[in-house]
Amino acid sequence: EKKGIRIAPVTLHLGLGSFRAVEVEDLSKHKMDSEYYEITQATVDIVNRTIDNRGKVFVAGTSTTRAVESSVTTTGHLKANKGWTDKFIFPPYDFKIADHLITNFHMPESTLLMLASAFAGRDFMMRAYKKAIKERWRFYSYGDAILVL
Repeated sequence: EKKGIRIAPVTLHLGLGSFRAVEVEDLSKHKMDSEYYEITQATVDIVNRTIDNRGKVFVAGTSTTRAVESSVTTTGHLKANKGWTDKFIFPPYDFKIADHLITNFHMPESTLLMLASAFAGRDFMMRAYKKAIKERWRFYSYGDAILVL
């Protein structure tokens, strides 16, 4: 915050469904379990001010990304909301709020990796995973992270 970076919290109660395998070939037929989220007006004010000032919104985590992308106005701004989301983000997807993504390395074929691939591109993510394996980085929820610019 000393450098002008604002932190805007989002609450999402992560469910086991985020980690469930995708068992359909047609991704549009996959159903996510609903997860409860809350986005406060204070968070909305920070994010929308950033958008209006042509700043960059960094989102920490695929679950947070699902929450903010579930609460977008028609003008591409974030709106205060509390409720349930079952949004499944996979390629191709046009992100409205997130400009950059901070995430960890996810399980193969997971909905979390699919969201990251929708954000960064599948080829980029596969190159990053190959490098992470070669460098012996840690994977999954308590592993190393990647910043996608």
